Amino acid sequence: MTVPSTAAQTASSLAWARRRGSVARFWRAYRTHRAGLFGLGALAVIALVALAAPLLVGSDVQSVTNAPGAALESPSGAFPLGTDQFGRSLLGLLIWGARISLTVGLMAAALSVAIGTLVGILAGHFGGWFSTVTMRITDWFLVMPTLVLAIVLATVMSRSVWTVILAIGVTSWPTTARLVRAQTLAVESRPYIERATALGGGHGHIMSRHVLPNVMPLVLAQTTLGISNAILTEATLAFLGLGDPDVVSWGGMLQDAREAGAVSSGHWWYLAPPGIAIAVVALAFTLCGRAVESVLNPKLGVSAR
Repeated sequence: MTVPSTAAQTASSLAWARRRGSVARFWRAYRTHRAGLFGLGALAVIALVALAAPLLVGSDVQSVTNAPGAALESPSGAFPLGTDQFGRSLLGLLIWGARISLTVGLMAAALSVAIGTLVGILAGHFGGWFSTVTMRITDWFLVMPTLVLAIVLATVMSRSVWTVILAIGVTSWPTTARLVRAQTLAVESRPYIERATALGGGHGHIMSRHVLPNVMPLVLAQTTLGISNAILTEATLAFLGLGDPDVVSWGGMLQDAREAGAVSSGHWWYLAPPGIAIAVVALAFTLCGRAVESVLNPKLGVSAR
């Protein structure tokens, strides 16, 4: 009984060693991309600030009744970024809003990539009429403007953060589906797939043990690129008044600034901070995504640096 157990432990140790080696090789290659390191560093700082928001500014920063300043104060020592129309600190709102914007971006991108990966693998594996029907549905979603579909869903459903996540996730998966399907077709044309099928491997075994691990690098790169799009879409929906009115997000801050007449009144400190924050986070995720894509696809290595 000890021999099989020892053999199983050895196989598990070897598998973990290979995974650690793969991660180490990935990090060594990623470190050569200075833009990717800059994006990763910026995201790490923003994420830490967002996680520490309750300690840095406190949850009462969102309160309208207990606002510490006067309405629309310009930047000063007490309020480095000024105040909004209710007298709340814009710096505190900016820090607190990072929690919602990052959460929506991460979860919406994860949902989108999960749907796209599932559809792409199923279409590529089964082929035939199933693939034809699936791809025609995918093409329909692809030609329809994602923002318009998201607005429709956000309008007919209740206004909440989960509605925004669902609206973004279920409308932005077609690109991932087409990429994963193409990669699945390439993987299933390899000889070891035929050997696995001949040895009795079923559909679930082939897709989970052979296809999915080979498309995961593509899925990872697509996820990092999709997060920035999800954050921009969330900001757009919030700016249009379709976000959750009970939470603070960067897009919601822009919507409040528009309603307060910051554009016509010249209150630039109300508009600039959330707009710059959205641009910085979107750029950082894009830089990370390009670096990951370059590492996983060496053919892009020279041009992506």
